[in-house]
Amino acid sequence: MKTIINTSNAPAPIGPYSQAVLANGFLYVSGQIPINPATGELTQSSIKDETEQVMRNLNAVLLEAGFEFTHILKSTIFLSDMELFAEVNEVYGSYFESDFPARETVAVKGLPKGVNVEISVIAYKG
Repeated sequence: MKTIINTSNAPAPIGPYSQAVLANGFLYVSGQIPINPATGELTQSSIKDETEQVMRNLNAVLLEAGFEFTHILKSTIFLSDMELFAEVNEVYGSYFESDFPARETVAVKGLPKGVNVEISVIAYKG
């Protein structure tokens, strides 16, 4: 059985997908981009600001499902350019204290709405 997770505290999906799906204790969170859910506008003043907004969006979805960053098992970071890695990594890392999740970071040709960063996660709470 699966449960669809949606919150108004994160951007609404811009396609035929859910913000997250909960199944058997696993939470699969769709990729989040730097859209401010209060305004619907993109946050693009700097890559650090973009990443902060993405992490806030992830946090909103996690909280809606009763999860926290400590429950994340794996994350995937998509970047428009690997030159952005250090700054994204700095912001991303500030959300974790220890027992870091598994992760891959890849540069891609393009991301939705022309953003520079998108992050998806898989979390577990038994």
